[in-house]
Amino acid sequence: MGNKPLVSVCIPAYNNEDYILETINCILSQSYKNIELIVVDDNSSDDTYKVVKSVKDVRLKAYRNKDNLGMAGNWNRCLELCSGKYIKLVCADDLLHKRLIEKEVAIMEAYPEVNLVQSDTQFIDVNGRPKGYYRRYYKSGVVEGKKASRFSVFTRDFLGAPLANMIRKSTYDKLGGFDEKLVYIIDYDFFMKLANYGKIYIIHRPLNYFRIRGDSNTGQVMGGGKEQAYIREHRMLVEKYASDLNLSPWQVNLSVLIRKLMSFMGSIYLKIFLPKEA
Repeated sequence: MGNKPLVSVCIPAYNNEDYILETINCILSQSYKNIELIVVDDNSSDDTYKVVKSVKDVRLKAYRNKDNLGMAGNWNRCLELCSGKYIKLVCADDLLHKRLIEKEVAIMEAYPEVNLVQSDTQFIDVNGRPKGYYRRYYKSGVVEGKKASRFSVFTRDFLGAPLANMIRKSTYDKLGGFDEKLVYIIDYDFFMKLANYGKIYIIHRPLNYFRIRGDSNTGQVMGGGKEQAYIREHRMLVEKYASDLNLSPWQVNLSVLIRKLMSFMGSIYLKIFLPKEA
């Protein structure tokens, strides 16, 4: 692969037999070739691991947990197995633009002060049809991570969705992985932690494709019955970083109120634009 840095792409999987092959093929067909693809099956009850093992590519490393570690635990297991200079975590039903990794690596190499690179997101339904667009923080290029984080707590989550981000392994080594006490905002918390550590780079193009399903975390916290638990975790998040972001107690409460409103609006969006699964 010449002098190109190794990228570790991780797929944490659990009962994803219907989608994971498409996700794997999407990653292996990236224009950037110097990758290791790490797939960790979290003791699925379906044929997810069998599907993964059917793929014959030397870059693919397949693992299966003896016990179910849960979402955060399995995501951390993925990170522990990485050996690349850069890391990208992709959920087992999501997709990437064919040149996304190439673009992210070029930015990381050009801007050594940047801890993570992120791009806008195209929502897709269970059949892969476009169902909306998610724009990240309003500025483009290099921005101060804390500015994006602070703006995010009063508007919406600009930092979450693992597939939208590439990070430096060196930064992960310093700051640690996902908080296993959380359930619904583990990605928001993790990427906010990295953003607050320094600078981020934002690409305003929809170069990743996030599949929304009724049984996913996103579906559960937006009209799926887990809204209150999600709001409680959001309060934990804002209180955790209140000092870093210079937030007063009333601003913490305001952030929680705004999150309730955004969650309600998100549930309406899902009911209108996403069909019920068969």
